[in-house]
Amino acid sequence: MHTSSNGSNSAVNGRRGVALSVLLGLLLVGTPAVSAVADSVRSKQWHLDAMKAEEMWETSTGRGVTVAVIDSGVEATNQDLVGQVLHGKNLASGSPGDEHADYNGHGTAMAGLIAGTGKSGGGDGAFGLAPGVKILPVRLSDSTKAANQAAADEKFNEEIPAAIRYAVDAGAKVINISLGHATESAGLTEAVRYALDKDALIFAAVGNTGDGANLVEYPAGTPGVVGVGAIGKDLQKTGESQYGPQVDLSAPGEDLVYACAGETGLCEGHGSSDASALASASAALIWSKYPDWTNNQVLRVLLNTAGGPTTGEERADDIGYGIARPRIALTTPGDPGPADEYPLPDLAAAASPTPSAEPSKAAAGAEASDGPAAAAPAEDEGGNTGLLVGLGIGAAVLVGVVAALVIRSRRRSAAPAAPYAHQQPQGQAAAQPSYPSYGPPPGSGGPYGGPPAQGPGA
Repeated sequence: MHTSSNGSNSAVNGRRGVALSVLLGLLLVGTPAVSAVADSVRSKQWHLDAMKAEEMWETSTGRGVTVAVIDSGVEATNQDLVGQVLHGKNLASGSPGDEHADYNGHGTAMAGLIAGTGKSGGGDGAFGLAPGVKILPVRLSDSTKAANQAAADEKFNEEIPAAIRYAVDAGAKVINISLGHATESAGLTEAVRYALDKDALIFAAVGNTGDGANLVEYPAGTPGVVGVGAIGKDLQKTGESQYGPQVDLSAPGEDLVYACAGETGLCEGHGSSDASALASASAALIWSKYPDWTNNQVLRVLLNTAGGPTTGEERADDIGYGIARPRIALTTPGDPGPADEYPLPDLAAAASPTPSAEPSKAAAGAEASDGPAAAAPAEDEGGNTGLLVGLGIGAAVLVGVVAALVIRSRRRSAAPAAPYAHQQPQGQAAAQPSYPSYGPPPGSGGPYGGPPAQGPGA
């Protein structure tokens, strides 16, 4: 099991550390309960400032939506998650405890990024992007205990379909999988199809070997799963975030502070795991406000309102169709389009023996050295959105956890899996069917993204 984030709790042990600059205070005008304390934990969560979380929370907190976190377990006793974590399912029979016992801290971190309430420390805790959602934990086996990589892959592909089906049947509308393996299975493909048919959405981290092997990881590479990459403060793909046609969407994945397992209950990290969690939370915010929408409509609006590549391309292999901007989706969603038509092209492409659409214009995005396309910053009400918008964290791998070191080693040695129908071998162009426009917000400039000069906080 490959987690896709890196983090540490040492960076936030001192909750009353150095005061943040006046810049962040200005960005928080109108939210005195938060901005009044310059050295609060919340003031260190600049990805929430960039995404204008407090403004969004006036409209939606994700209440009424259940997000499944398929991971290493979620500690329900974390003070920023008390009352947010439901009873779930434990598939890790080889590890002590149940789904509320997190054997490496990763699952709790993902839950914190999604649903943290900020209640710890007398109200000086870490917030998630959607603090009103409920978390359904589904614990998978610890892959570091497998005899070898082949055994770990086999166990993962045995458990992940069962985890997805359970999450759907238990009422989860959004499923977050900040994990990945270099192999996939027919069982996984069928489980994803089952989730979509049952009106759920699955988001998965694309992985953190973008500066190395960059092998396609599953389930992010499975048709019907929204593959999420990480961007940094410069609004470009982070060096570690993987790239290719499996990248559908991007979200912050660098220098994030969030609730997690451990003595302090707080961590700082980066990776595509974290980005996937934020994308999942974004979908939950939208679904909470528009509960009558189907999964297809929620995803279509999330894609339509994303900050697209500055090159004018519909998508690029580094940031996908753009950077998630749930605030825009909540305020000016545009036409959500057909209720029963999946908006991404990979599902139809996988079912068709031959691609039925024009080649992607983003093939050059597979070359990391060419420089990634990015959504450039726009003028914010406070004039500083561009500085903060790119602060994101990919999948969360907790620094200092021995399991993370083992995972990295295994990634480097993993053999590449055969690419799926919508994924070409590295360096080749991917066929990306054209996406029909269903009324994006006025002035959005394209069917998938907002104007190129807009990031997630614009």
